[in-house]
Amino acid sequence: MTKVVRFHELGGPEVMRVEDLEPGEPGPGEVRIRVEAIGLNRAEALFRRGVYIEPVRRFPARLGAEAAGVVEAVGPGVTGFAPGQAVSTVPGFSQNDYGVYAERAIVPAWALLRRPDGMDAVAGAAVWMPYLTAYGALVEVGGMRPGDAVALNAASSGVGLAAIQTANRVGARPIAITRGNGKRERLLAEGAAEVIVAGEEDVPTRLMELTGGRGVEYVFDAVAGPGVTDLARAVAPGGTHFLYGALSGLPTPYPGFDLGMPALNMRTYTVLETMRDPERLRRGTEFVASGLRDGAFRPVVDRVFPLEEIVEAHRHMETGDQFGKIVVTTSA
Repeated sequence: MTKVVRFHELGGPEVMRVEDLEPGEPGPGEVRIRVEAIGLNRAEALFRRGVYIEPVRRFPARLGAEAAGVVEAVGPGVTGFAPGQAVSTVPGFSQNDYGVYAERAIVPAWALLRRPDGMDAVAGAAVWMPYLTAYGALVEVGGMRPGDAVALNAASSGVGLAAIQTANRVGARPIAITRGNGKRERLLAEGAAEVIVAGEEDVPTRLMELTGGRGVEYVFDAVAGPGVTDLARAVAPGGTHFLYGALSGLPTPYPGFDLGMPALNMRTYTVLETMRDPERLRRGTEFVASGLRDGAFRPVVDRVFPLEEIVEAHRHMETGDQFGKIVVTTSA
């Protein structure tokens, strides 16, 4: 038997239960891993509440797509992986099909990456989702270049911090936007070129000042909602406003007409664009791996919870107060 987190109805963190189940055997193209650490993502909280881009198709439902562990068994047709290998999962599969909130989990083999030598499980569960999200939008799709400026909100999240490091990696200028002054110094220490405190400064005015009136080439927006109009005011002509989250929970207008129809590109982005395209994923993993090797990328972990405290871990995630990635460890 193995401990597995499931939920039997939609709702808040309290609907999650830690249950004992048979781990099962991997089928064709699948691998069973002994999970050591799990990276939490807001997509899982949205899925649990029934407000994710993909609805829950059946109950009881499982959660989780990002984990690090060790291969235990491989299914028919799987090559390149063997029992005993340290691996991480990349979150490209549906939570309706697989879930890694467990001591043991079956996942598709294509969603596995070998864990870099010297990387422990906690770091291995905190790398791929944040960095591939930032890389996929800003570099792969956006073509971010040296000298470009990128404004990013939710800057203290795992993805926000990865975006700061990614911008610095390519010679761009990351400008972090945060709700309060308490995280300013930490964001600067993590590589932000500038920090704007939204509650104290006029964000579009400050962005224009910091770019000499040019505007930013990119907005990397995890919040969306009515605030997109103000952010769009500071996008340089031909620049791109990426929407990769909707933390505001409010309707998101298209601001182009209200702003006089500027040369504004506005598009949604999810990490699935990278995860489900083999060539993009290959380029992305090489980009991230090179940054890990030379120290340019350093995953930031906020707190580590045991699996038995998964409800508290989700409650902490939903406060929005974390700085970096929240990770859950197992006793398997």
